[in-house]
Amino acid sequence: MADQMSPEQEHEFYANPEHQLPAGRPVRRRARLSEPVPVRFPVDLLAQVRLRAEADDRSVSSWIRRAVEHELARDVH
Repeated sequence: MADQMSPEQEHEFYANPEHQLPAGRPVRRRARLSEPVPVRFPVDLLAQVRLRAEADDRSVSSWIRRAVEHELARDVH
């Protein structure tokens, strides 16, 4: 159900303490990330990245990591 809600609907739903209880088994997080890697983008490109990240409800870092993972998973041949 939560994947079909808008951010506003999710906020309303989880504002209720009944909906803040853990459900199911705990999920292990992925291994900790390495040290930060400074990357610079042209202003206009960074603006596009920020818009895409916001549209996906992700942080800029998370969005960039996912884009890099996607590129690395491509068949290079």
